[in-house]
Amino acid sequence: MARERMEQLTKPPRSLGFLEEVALRLAAIQGRVKPELGRGAVVVAAADHGVVAEGVSAFPQEVTRQMVLNFLRGGAAINQFARVADCEVYVLDAGVIGDLPDHPRLLKAKVREGSANLAQGPAMTLEEAEKALQAGRRAARRALEEGATLLAAGDMGIGNTTAAAALAAALLGLPPEQVVGRGTGVGEEGLLRKREAVRRALARLRPGMGPLEVAAEVGGLELLAIAGVYLEGAAWGVPLVLDGFPVSTGFLLASRLDPGVLGYAFAGHLSREPGHRAVLEALGLRPLLDLDLALGEGTGAVLAMPLLRAVARILHMATFAEAGVSGSQ
Repeated sequence: MARERMEQLTKPPRSLGFLEEVALRLAAIQGRVKPELGRGAVVVAAADHGVVAEGVSAFPQEVTRQMVLNFLRGGAAINQFARVADCEVYVLDAGVIGDLPDHPRLLKAKVREGSANLAQGPAMTLEEAEKALQAGRRAARRALEEGATLLAAGDMGIGNTTAAAALAAALLGLPPEQVVGRGTGVGEEGLLRKREAVRRALARLRPGMGPLEVAAEVGGLELLAIAGVYLEGAAWGVPLVLDGFPVSTGFLLASRLDPGVLGYAFAGHLSREPGHRAVLEALGLRPLLDLDLALGEGTGAVLAMPLLRAVARILHMATFAEAGVSGSQ
């Protein structure tokens, strides 16, 4: 029905290009010819990483906690974009080192104070991985219960592009060179340290390990939480918007746990991290935006939300018959 209506709208055939396919996917997700999208939500999952001991980040570890406080005060980029994108920001503490104050938009679910150093041994236990996954599901459930019609995840964690690279490489069978980027802006030596950390983590993997086992070995607590956010969102049947490399890698994990989540996913943007392109290609997702972003926090996903709302309105256009306009010959 939606495809038939699309062919009758007052425009030349396929003149809205890729957006027409996006509109049809939104219609299919909502089960209605004229999809409607309202308020959005982004769950910014935060955790620290033991791998920072390997010199893989340009920023010190305490920045994770400092940025979480910035999110709660409304001072970060994600807060500014969310204000204009009609999106609620939730912050999930999955493993930040140090105590955080009570706040109405802070969901406290600390599994442990940071993951272990993935270059030296398992990042976490399988039980801890499951706890982080469930924390993400609970956070998404709250956002959806409070009225979200679009759901995204964001990330915060110094060292998390190293963890994301290790997890993406493990799940996709790629070498470190194809997925490790500069993250927060490390120089050439830092880039080499990141690749070596990922290489050492991958060397411990055993044939036959399941996705959750792999994530426990080489991933990060917030990456598990992000997977949980998207698994819960798919269970609720809402459109899911992906952000950059860590978030998309968390979604990749979710898709290995439940391939059905792919039917609800939209890639918000393409970042400049090399691993992001590899992940999106593996998922078969075309990004809505390409703005050279590399911030994280869910910023690219939230920027795409107004575009998705606009795209949903395509199927509200008049048909040639409804408008009394002559069609093509």
